[in-house]
Amino acid sequence: MKRQAGMTLIEIMIAIAIMSVMMVMAWTTTSSTQRASTEFGGIQLRNHEIRVALDRVVADLETAYLSQNEDMNATERRTLFVARGGGTVPELRFTSLSHMPLWADAHESEQTLISYSSQTEKEDGTKTDWLRRESRRLSNKPWKQEPADVDVLIHDVEKVEFMYWNWQNQEWQDHWDTTQSDGERMRLPARVKIIVTFKNPRGEDVKITTEASILLQEPLTFITS
Repeated sequence: MKRQAGMTLIEIMIAIAIMSVMMVMAWTTTSSTQRASTEFGGIQLRNHEIRVALDRVVADLETAYLSQNEDMNATERRTLFVARGGGTVPELRFTSLSHMPLWADAHESEQTLISYSSQTEKEDGTKTDWLRRESRRLSNKPWKQEPADVDVLIHDVEKVEFMYWNWQNQEWQDHWDTTQSDGERMRLPARVKIIVTFKNPRGEDVKITTEASILLQEPLTFITS
């Protein structure tokens, strides 16, 4: 009788080895594709967060304003533009016409007091959030005593820089104060440069710069008779 044809043990082992190599290659390719997709999605989300935040800051600054219809000697001015230089996230506080009332009969206007500051994350003390605070009521009370809405502009920011264009001496400076006689009393910077440094999902430092042009350069004055 003829011997029945079949695969030898060596042939079976070779076939299994080839299949194993192909499975490893397929798993590696799938895993790499998934990691790349996750990383790309994270970069897109991070960039979207930064763009939305900077668009909001630019919109706030472009409608910054001052008014002469108030007590110029008041300790707490109702309209102002005060910026302190230095620090990882310097503070900036100013009045703006950027508020949007949500109801037609709401007892509020477009006037608002906006401030930018920083706060350490509660879950991770090594991270810093960039905050936006908006108070819809302008008064002569200390601004921190007024009720306000606080939102996080950017999570885990590395550094924020503001530069203010002084049109009188044609220079950029990192501070501004419209309330002090020895400062920039009753005049606004022509432009504001905003520089934000953050880490992308790869852990690399990324720096984005934008500018806002302040439209209302002259203080508002309402004459009544």
